[in-house]
Amino acid sequence: MVDQEKYIDEEPEFSIKGMLGEWFMAIAGLRKYWKQLLVAAIAGGLLGLGYYWLVKPTYTARLSFVVEEAKQSGGGVLSALAGQFGVDIGGMSGTSGVLAGDNVQELLKSRSLIKRVLLSKSPVDSSHSVADDYAVAYGWQAKWTGNSTIGAENAQFPLAAKKFSRIQDSLLQVIMKQMLEKELLVSKPDKKLGFFELNVTNKQELLSQYICLQLIKEATAFYIDTKTRRLKINVDRLQRKSDSLEYLLNRKTVNTLSKNQDLLNINPAFTTAGADVEISNRDKIMMSTIYAEVVKNLEISKMSLIQETPTVQLVDLPELPLKKNQLDWWVAMFLGITIVVIGVSGILLFSKNHYSN
Repeated sequence: MVDQEKYIDEEPEFSIKGMLGEWFMAIAGLRKYWKQLLVAAIAGGLLGLGYYWLVKPTYTARLSFVVEEAKQSGGGVLSALAGQFGVDIGGMSGTSGVLAGDNVQELLKSRSLIKRVLLSKSPVDSSHSVADDYAVAYGWQAKWTGNSTIGAENAQFPLAAKKFSRIQDSLLQVIMKQMLEKELLVSKPDKKLGFFELNVTNKQELLSQYICLQLIKEATAFYIDTKTRRLKINVDRLQRKSDSLEYLLNRKTVNTLSKNQDLLNINPAFTTAGADVEISNRDKIMMSTIYAEVVKNLEISKMSLIQETPTVQLVDLPELPLKKNQLDWWVAMFLGITIVVIGVSGILLFSKNHYSN
């Protein structure tokens, strides 16, 4: 038997020129399908225009701000002065690790703050909440009202309500999820700088602007309150003690003056007649000293509170008209034509090659 030789065909050498030639030949072969491609172009243009008219535009509110942290210098001196009255200002004026640095970005995404904004008065209709008009803008309220499980009562979020049902809380979670995943963006454009940027996108222009401004307002109030809460408690406590001592000192002053007046009419033969006056003067001096120390520590605490209060400075505010996110009609039509024509061309070429093989 004679061994049969096996021949293996080598793959043709790759050539860009050859590949381009094949493409041009394929495109030239599509000329005979010009009627089908014309119909596809018309259909694509109509689809693009339909997309333009059916899809509602969105509006983006942009706000930039900078957070100026409190200065911590001089804490030892303040602590030493306040220590005379047993007050630890140094321990209360430290920075909060929870809200330090870039954690402000996560604060703006807090669900509790977003919920406060959603349950506030809407700028579109003052009788509605933001959540109501938000659900209307996205067509959710009509859908929820027509649902037998939800009903019309649970599909609304009245301003006067102090407590919501389980279904209403679930619907609020749906709105908040939509905002956090698709509409709310908090960023720091330059890591070396302290500027932050907040972007809120919504189908309703006024809602977009209001949510952006109200969210930064709620976040600022929460941020400052958290950073200065303990020091404010200390100031309030010293203020109450100062007011109480001032009242007692005024009464003691009147009482001392009265005793001094009575001393003029007492018989000099009584050697202990001036004892009450002496005791009253001593108590007055001691109370005056204590009152002076309390007032001094109160002013120190107030000064420390001012220094420890951070500042959230708004740089750029969202002003109407907001940025409109929508394709131009001609761009939508061009994209529709391009996508449909390319798709139909691919189908025609595939069918031609398939049947030719």
